[in-house]
Amino acid sequence: MFTLLLIFAVIHSGGAALRSRAEARIGARAWRLVFAALSIPSAVVVIGYFLAHRYDGIRLWNLQGLPGMVPLVWIVTAISFLFLYPATYNLLEIPAVLKPQVRLYATGIIRISRHPQAVGQILWCLSHALWIGSSFMLVTCAGLIGHHLFAVWHGDRRLKQRFGDAFDKLRDETSVVPLAAVIEGRQTIIWTELVRPAQLGIAIAVGVFWWAHRYIPIGGMAFLHSRLGELLS
Repeated sequence: MFTLLLIFAVIHSGGAALRSRAEARIGARAWRLVFAALSIPSAVVVIGYFLAHRYDGIRLWNLQGLPGMVPLVWIVTAISFLFLYPATYNLLEIPAVLKPQVRLYATGIIRISRHPQAVGQILWCLSHALWIGSSFMLVTCAGLIGHHLFAVWHGDRRLKQRFGDAFDKLRDETSVVPLAAVIEGRQTIIWTELVRPAQLGIAIAVGVFWWAHRYIPIGGMAFLHSRLGELLS
């Protein structure tokens, strides 16, 4: 699992590092398609392997029967999705229907944390590690959190190179740790900025994922019996 996460991190973060040079050579739309063609399949493999092996290794704890555990896990997971998918990008840029662009965001959830996806990933790992409790899950969390912590440094570095003084101003007014800049008086939350149509889509997605969790065992078994699953196992 750790190896698969490392491969995904190299593809995803490596692709981000190559973006400016690749776009200069083949154009923004072509590079986005190449990037997606590499990142999405690697992510699908990681997810499939995780679903099939999530309870592997040593069961370190089992809290699934505790009262209130189910709503706690779902509440933390729902909050994590609000950070993981903050709608700070145009969805039509992912398939390159619109020309992909790099933007410097300073509003909305960025006021809470400059790297909301890292915060969301850590919250997702905490909720799922609490629920699953296996050594395999801890390895998965270590890989995911490690990649996102690297992405915090890597993302700031790339934004500094692209935007210069404008990024310095954003960095001074925001924080990586959630709400740290607000507590220190460097930032103010404007709640109306957090109410966006895309957030409704995230709420619907959380509901769909909740409904689809009943099919995880089926999906895990299908991956195990696939040619790729047999090869990786």
